[in-house]
Amino acid sequence: MAEEEKTSEVPEKETMVVEQSADVKSTESTSDLENSTKPETAKEKPKTDLEQMREKFSKLLLGEDMSGGGKGVSSALALTNAITNLAASVFGEQHKLGPMKEDSKKRWRKEVDWLLSITDHIVEFVPVQHTARDGSNMEIMVTKQRKDLLMNIPALKKLDKMLTDCLDNFKDQKEFWYVSKDANESEKGVQRNDKWWLPTVKVPPGGLSEESRKWMQKQKDCANQVLKASMAINAEVLGEMEIPENYIETLPKNARDSLGDVTYKSLTVEFFDPGQFLASVDLSSEHKILDLKNKMEASVVIWKRKMHQKESRSSWGASAKMERRELFEERAETILILIKQRFPGLPQSSLDICKIESNRDVGLAVLESYSRVLESLANTVMNRIEDVLYADDLAQNSSENNTKSSPSDQTQGNKTPNGTPTTISDIMGWGSDQGENEITEEFLDNKLMGETTNDMFTRKPTSILTNHIWKS
Repeated sequence: MAEEEKTSEVPEKETMVVEQSADVKSTESTSDLENSTKPETAKEKPKTDLEQMREKFSKLLLGEDMSGGGKGVSSALALTNAITNLAASVFGEQHKLGPMKEDSKKRWRKEVDWLLSITDHIVEFVPVQHTARDGSNMEIMVTKQRKDLLMNIPALKKLDKMLTDCLDNFKDQKEFWYVSKDANESEKGVQRNDKWWLPTVKVPPGGLSEESRKWMQKQKDCANQVLKASMAINAEVLGEMEIPENYIETLPKNARDSLGDVTYKSLTVEFFDPGQFLASVDLSSEHKILDLKNKMEASVVIWKRKMHQKESRSSWGASAKMERRELFEERAETILILIKQRFPGLPQSSLDICKIESNRDVGLAVLESYSRVLESLANTVMNRIEDVLYADDLAQNSSENNTKSSPSDQTQGNKTPNGTPTTISDIMGWGSDQGENEITEEFLDNKLMGETTNDMFTRKPTSILTNHIWKS
């Protein structure tokens, strides 16, 4: 029995040794594989421009579906997303007035040129005169870049260069600077709006110099020109896109249901003024402005479709209705233009999103996305310039108030220069003929300056002193 136990223990030891040797071999093999792969990864070279371009275009051809399963989007929408994402990655952190990073600028130029190169192959046939070898003239058809691309692509490239040059101009400025949003309250500068994530602007105590102020206004005018031009191109391109059927199916039967009773009555009055209409509508938030834009665009589509469907009717009643619908449609389009001008940074409307998603024209997709990102960048540059000018105005006003207040004024107390006690009329600035003279002078100034009716409605009301007195 003892011998049998000894013999049975031997194979157990042998199997343990075999298992240990197998484990050692496996660990050695895995370590050899890791060692063999490490130099390969270390030797990997950065991708060349040609390889990056091939990868980008293959992604576009597959409709952003790299699996090849056929679930990708259209080529037009993939190209739109590529330009939008490129602009977001390059300009997304442009929170200050200053030149772009050199790497970002090179990447933007290189990859935008790749995406725009597609439009070189979108051509149309045009007739030209050709002289044969025997001297005879004949008309032949040759290919030429499509007319809208031939006109707008060079214009957009020029606007792009104007914007980057405008940012480069702020390289050597030293009259204003930025403070981080995480700085102490005493060190923080001025913030014009509630965008807390942006750095604040600081200017010298007396404000900017006159020369610097004029130069800032010049840069603002340059950015404004780019903004207006890109907005015009974008609106034209969106107008050429067809309205998709899925958007039409969501529309109500008539414009009254789309606008609502109050807005519809204000839009269809006999004497209509666009400025007064916008003054009567609640535009206190971006959501409400976008909601009004969506309603106006829906009503325009409804009126246009009804006019197109009833063109064949020649009765007097039908023609009168068509004239009224045409008038209302023009008024709604005027409101849309004013909204676009007053709020350039507004998000895309429901109609614009549906058009872009359903578009199959690659040329229109390039024009729309390129003009839209330039419009957004120009609006950002203008906002940053306005932040600096706002901080300058505050600094100037505070310095003027400090110079006006003197110890002699404080010792007089509540007495007039004649020594008489101050009355409520003196505080309010009421005089015997003051109110009448101010109204007459304001009316004459407006008439001499040629103030239009629209400017009268959009002009901000003058501040009333009584509000400040009673609040204090």
